[in-house]
Amino acid sequence: MAKYLITGAAGFIGSHLSERLIALGHDVLGIDCFTDYYSRAQKMLNRNQISDKGVEFLHLDLAEDDLDFALEGVEGIYHLAAQPGISATTPFDAYLKNNLIGTHRLLDAAKKSDSLRGFINISTSSVYGADATRDEKTEPKPTSYYGVTKLAAEQLVLAAAREEDFPACSMRLFSVYGPRERPEKLYPRLIASILEDKAFPLYEGSEEHLRSYTYVGDIVDGLVSLLDKVDKIKGEIFNIGTDVAITTGEGIRIVEEILGKAAKIEQKPKRPGDQLKTQAHIEKARHVLDYNPMTTAREGLEKEVEWYRDHIFGKVDLWQE
Repeated sequence: MAKYLITGAAGFIGSHLSERLIALGHDVLGIDCFTDYYSRAQKMLNRNQISDKGVEFLHLDLAEDDLDFALEGVEGIYHLAAQPGISATTPFDAYLKNNLIGTHRLLDAAKKSDSLRGFINISTSSVYGADATRDEKTEPKPTSYYGVTKLAAEQLVLAAAREEDFPACSMRLFSVYGPRERPEKLYPRLIASILEDKAFPLYEGSEEHLRSYTYVGDIVDGLVSLLDKVDKIKGEIFNIGTDVAITTGEGIRIVEEILGKAAKIEQKPKRPGDQLKTQAHIEKARHVLDYNPMTTAREGLEKEVEWYRDHIFGKVDLWQE
């Protein structure tokens, strides 16, 4: 078994990946900065749940703190920590610091490691821009600060693979949802608004957006599928998501059916930089990684609703400062 370092381990995807690696018998060291972008209470809930399962934690800022000691004995790094989202209120400096500078400093520390066998960078379909429906050879055309800085971070990692024979690859994830999802995302806000009988804010035109909504368990399947293939995928990019896309409107209706109640839609002005169409092209991941996402939107959303009812509703204030 191996020792893995996961950045952003108290977050949505990072916490699920940490649990999976522990279940597979590996040692996991989690790093998280616990920024105030969203509820610290939710991140602490995630942290406590996976700490109970054996994940060790360090509270570190990748862009500022010493990282060398954290990489001692680490054989694999999954780099998920990032400034997420396309919020108009998030300054560019936050994306620059957390996505680019943080990646650069982690990469520099990783290059000095004698034990490291693989560096898995977690990227996003947002690097493709408004239309994310083609394969990994498609020219990236990001339309948001998030997409621009995630693309730059990805290229930092891949440059090391190209020029320095560094054992790195990048995984571009598509519209991940499920238990522990960030509270400002579509489904947690929708579930909360229906359960609390409050208005649900919906950006103009977004109901028709096509999305590869991918259940977090299927995403984790893709991330762990390369554990025994790190030597074969150096410098490669993989799309990880489902190739079955639905509209945001269809997703909303599924949640309404699960909860047995309609949402009170409150239209908001169109959000700049939003993607119009995503449908993961995953033939490369299927062929190289034997990746095969299976969870339907209905199955995944039932699990997310169950999690929200069991762990959040009436228990955790996701909007508390």
